Amino acid sequence: MDDSVNVAASVAVGDSTAMPERHTEGNEHATSALALPARRAAIEELGEALRTLGEKAVATEASTEALRQAAAAIRAATAPLAEYQRLREQLPSGDDLLGGVRMYNPVTGTGSPLAPPVHVEFVDGLVIGTCTLGLAYEGPPMYAHGGVSALLMDQILGHATMASGHPGMTVGLVLRYRAPVPLQTPLRMTATVTEVNGRKVTAQGSIATAAEPDTALVEVTGTFVAPRPEQARRLFGAALHPDAANPATAHD
Repeated sequence: MDDSVNVAASVAVGDSTAMPERHTEGNEHATSALALPARRAAIEELGEALRTLGEKAVATEASTEALRQAAAAIRAATAPLAEYQRLREQLPSGDDLLGGVRMYNPVTGTGSPLAPPVHVEFVDGLVIGTCTLGLAYEGPPMYAHGGVSALLMDQILGHATMASGHPGMTVGLVLRYRAPVPLQTPLRMTATVTEVNGRKVTAQGSIATAAEPDTALVEVTGTFVAPRPEQARRLFGAALHPDAANPATAHD
């Protein structure tokens, strides 16, 4: 799945009862509407710190003893985060699925230690994503791992299907690697829907550098299919309709 917002949107289109709910009764740590902006800001702050940590960790040539000291400090900092953990079927308290807020999305999530993150905008029917990949994404020396290109474009193509009004789940990606994608270089990704056939949508896109946006480094064609309501309920029902007796363990 490239972007679970696509799931919520396609489910909602076909089944109005599949709207995500948040149950807070009996949960002393539930995030109130007033506390939500502060929580999201804190999630972003932690995400930025973790991304910085990851980048410094893969680039460091510090002494062996310094590495051990850093590992001990990181384990200590992890302890309070481990005290309250959500389950697989629980949505993060900072998210708004139908509103398009996914704090921990591994491509665009500002709270994710994995995301570059990618900034996405819509210009004249074209989806444009921008980011800079650091050394944490290295495959061949100085260049991005090929799987990272697939991850980025799966997300950007998914945004294109959303923008077209035909959201769906990824069922196929075909990538053509024309040239390696450089690290520590501003990138520009584009995507647009090229065909809609019932529940099946085809989108195309590419990755280029911001300095040479017309020179494609990677070209991608993706196929997306909107799940039927019964399929969505079977796959995602536990997350879209959480049990009120098992609320998300979020903190204010």
